[in-house]
Amino acid sequence: MAEGERQSPSDSSEDIPPATQSFIIPKKEIHTVPDMGKWKRSQAIEKLVALLNTLDRWIDETPPVDQPSRFGNKAYRTWYAKLDEEAENLVATVVPTHLAAAVPEVAVYLKESVGNSTRIDYGTGHEAAFAAFLCCLCKIGVLRVDDQIAIVFKVFNRYLEVMRKLQKTYRMEPAGSQGVWGLDDFQFLPFIWGSSQLIDHPYLEPRHFVDEKAVNENHKDYMFLECILFITEMKTGPFAEHSNQLWNISAVPSWSKVNQGLIRMYKAECLEKFPVIQHFKFGSLLPIHPVTSC
Repeated sequence: MAEGERQSPSDSSEDIPPATQSFIIPKKEIHTVPDMGKWKRSQAIEKLVALLNTLDRWIDETPPVDQPSRFGNKAYRTWYAKLDEEAENLVATVVPTHLAAAVPEVAVYLKESVGNSTRIDYGTGHEAAFAAFLCCLCKIGVLRVDDQIAIVFKVFNRYLEVMRKLQKTYRMEPAGSQGVWGLDDFQFLPFIWGSSQLIDHPYLEPRHFVDEKAVNENHKDYMFLECILFITEMKTGPFAEHSNQLWNISAVPSWSKVNQGLIRMYKAECLEKFPVIQHFKFGSLLPIHPVTSC
């Protein structure tokens, strides 16, 4: 954070750690390839994946109902009611008992991250709520710096899988979609993280993500390409017509430029848009205190 953007201690209570939190100086833990198993076996990561697996199982247990309308299957409301009832219990399986007081606050972001039960829609605001959920877990110390790779490529990726299943099963409407002029009907963050994953790739360039063969051969390893595959499965017609923004991005010469552009676009199209941020909730972990200049 720039010097001029720091908050004064008197204005920022959210940075005060839990009284019982123990701190250590971070150090490297991944020294060899076999050490990669350490982050894969992180207890918090595995508990979060288990939580998401539970949400996935509830979809199987709540099949769509017959209804005249093609979109917005009302069975979603039954599924959501289950989450609404059990959210705090689910979060409690991830949060240690000495941090139990944080559970009700953190659980709100989990409930906000799966769509709206009234409109039966889902969009980037709900996706942002899941990022906030993960951020809260970081702030209270459940997730750590050495979990950062797994947070994106295990937890967030599993979240994406569950959200795609929700969208397909209950035919959820895109919330605030810009149609062909938007990046994607439902997601944004995986394009940012996915493009960063591909920076300096030895042979995959931005132009390749509109190549069906390249996508089919590499989507399991790269988040960005998995997003492209899902779009092509859900939409018909020429890619340049149904996903014009992405088609234009494929002409950018490097993944680093794609990544930089997407970050600017996310700030402008999501974080600074009233229709998105009006639904975001603030608490002690993520307060709305303005940044003060020194």
